[in-house]
Amino acid sequence: MTIQPPTILKQNFIDRYAGRNVPRYTSYPTAADFRNDLTPKEHAIRIKNIAPDSRISVYLHVPFCQQLCHYCGCHTKVVRRQEIITAYVDTLVKEIETVGNLAPNHLKIGHLSWGGGTPSIIGIEGIRRVMKALQRYFDAAEDMIHAMELDPRLLNAEFAQNLFDIGVNRTSLGVQDFNPHIQKAIGRVQPIEQVEKAILALRQAGISQVNFDLLYGLPHQGLDEIRLNCQETLRLSPDRIACFGYAHLPERKANQKLIDESALPQTKERFEQAALIAEILQQNGYQAIGIDHFAKTDDLLAVAAREKKLRRNFQGYTTDNEPILIGLGASAISTFSDAYIQNIADIKNYSRAIEEQGLASFRGIDISQEDHLRGEIISALMCHFAVDLTPYDKSLSLEDEKRELSHLEEEGLIQFQQNRIEMTDAGRPFVRIVAAVFDSYRKQKKQGFSRAI
Repeated sequence: MTIQPPTILKQNFIDRYAGRNVPRYTSYPTAADFRNDLTPKEHAIRIKNIAPDSRISVYLHVPFCQQLCHYCGCHTKVVRRQEIITAYVDTLVKEIETVGNLAPNHLKIGHLSWGGGTPSIIGIEGIRRVMKALQRYFDAAEDMIHAMELDPRLLNAEFAQNLFDIGVNRTSLGVQDFNPHIQKAIGRVQPIEQVEKAILALRQAGISQVNFDLLYGLPHQGLDEIRLNCQETLRLSPDRIACFGYAHLPERKANQKLIDESALPQTKERFEQAALIAEILQQNGYQAIGIDHFAKTDDLLAVAAREKKLRRNFQGYTTDNEPILIGLGASAISTFSDAYIQNIADIKNYSRAIEEQGLASFRGIDISQEDHLRGEIISALMCHFAVDLTPYDKSLSLEDEKRELSHLEEEGLIQFQQNRIEMTDAGRPFVRIVAAVFDSYRKQKKQGFSRAI
C-alpha cells in the first residue's frame, strides 16, 4: 500500500470522517438503541437478582439548574422555587427506599456520583437527606469514590466544607471556556476569578481531587481562545480534564437555538482546536486518556489507562470497575449484566411513576452474549486504541467487519495485522469510526449521534 505523508493523511481523515455522525460509545448497545416498553417489573427483578456480595456503583441525577446555558444538551430544566426542589428530593428518597428494599441488604458502594443539571442546587440539607436514605440500605466501601459535578458560580467555602464533611472526595467543575466574549455567547458568564475561588475553596476544605469540564467548537472560539483556556487551566492545575466537542442539535434542544450558528467553528477548525488542546496539555504534564480526557500522570485515571484497566460508561472514562450501576433520578440509567434500564426523563412523569409504582423505568435494552462480546471490542478500542480479535473469532462472525477494517487500513486509519487492530497516531481522533464497524445496530439507526470531531 502507498504510505501518504501525515499532513495528507490528516486532511484526508478530516474530509472523509470528521463530519460523520457516530455514537460516543459510553455503552454498547447505545442509548439510541433502547426500546420504549421496558417495565418496572423487569427492573425490579434485576435489582432482586444482584448477588449479595456485590460491590455496586450509584449515580444520582438532579435535573435542575438556576439558569439554562445555551449550549446545554443535558436532561435539566430551570427551577427557582424551593418547593419544587424539595419535592424532587422527596421523590428521590422514595426511589432509594424502593431500590433498597428490593436489593440484598447492605450492598457496598464503590463509586457514588452526582450529576445533572446542578446537583448542589438541592442544598446541603437535601444532599444529607439523600445520603441518609442511601446509608439505611447500602454501605460505603472503605475506598469509595464520592464524586459530584459542581457549578463554580454556586460554590463558596462553607458549602465546600460541608461537601467534605458529607464525604465528597472528587468534584468536577463546569468551566467550559474562560474567554468573556465566548461565555456571553453561550449564556454562561463566570469570570476566571470565580472559578479560581471555587477550586481554592474545595482544596482548602480537603477535597483535593478536582476536575475541569471544557468545551471546544463553541461560537467565536478560535485557536487564540483555546490557548487562553489551556493557559488558565494549567495555572489552576486540575487533576483531570474532560474536553468535549460541542454538539449543536437545536432541533432536539430548544435552548441551543440561542447559539449563533454562523459563529460556530467549521469541521477543520474543530479538529485544529482539539489537536491544540491535546498538544498543550501533554507538553505540560498531562497524560491523554482516550478521546477526550486528560489527567496528571499520578492520577488514578492515568494509572488505570497505563495498566489497561480503564473503563468507559455513561459518565465517560472512569476507574469504576463495578459491574452494576444503579441509576437514581429522572433520566438516570442503570447497568446490569444483562440489561440497560433508563428512568423516565420528564420530571413530573418520573415523580408520578415513583409515587405509584416505586420505580420509574420505562425504556432500555436486553444485553445479549453477542452484545457483550462486541461491547468488549468497542470498549478496548475506545479506551486503549487497540484490540486483538482472536478471542472473538469463534463466537462472532466478523468477515464483513474485517473487510471494512482492511479498507480503513489502506486509508491509514489503523494497522490491522495478525488479527490485531491498532489505531495509527493520525487515526486516533477517529477511533469512534473504527468502533462503529463492530456496532451491529448502526445499520438500523443512524440518527441521534454526534459528529466524530
